Amino acid sequence: MSYKKITPAPISGNLWFQATMTLPAKGRGCHLITEHIEKIKELEQFKIGLCHIILLHTSASLTLNENWDPAVRQDMEMMLNSIAPEEGPKYTHTCEGPDDMPAHVKSTFIGSELTIPIHNGKLTLGRWQGLWLCEHRNCAGTRKIVITLSGAPFQDK
Repeated sequence: MSYKKITPAPISGNLWFQATMTLPAKGRGCHLITEHIEKIKELEQFKIGLCHIILLHTSASLTLNENWDPAVRQDMEMMLNSIAPEEGPKYTHTCEGPDDMPAHVKSTFIGSELTIPIHNGKLTLGRWQGLWLCEHRNCAGTRKIVITLSGAPFQDK
């Protein structure tokens, strides 16, 4: 096993930034949100670091997946609905509607947070990777996320 150095030596300094972001209400399904995160101007200050994103909700989720073909997001929604269907199981938590408990199940399977490397002021993503907000409710409102950036700043030469 070998590795390739991205930085020739450790970079000194420590930089932190945190912000909340309200994502617009979306219909049920998987939606690309990469561009919203990339618009955070403070990303440009980081030579290397990490971008941590947490979704402050229990009936939606975040994941990293294909950003090119929208059919992947449609197929993912179909598969999630087959794993945690609204009809069939006899859920006991039904006070918020028939889509709520399946939404909690899907959120648990997928998760509510992501950590993505930062390199030279940009998120380090694969060519076909994008950040998804998976909305599991039929009529959800806006969704709030917290973005934390940490790492080393660019060094003056």
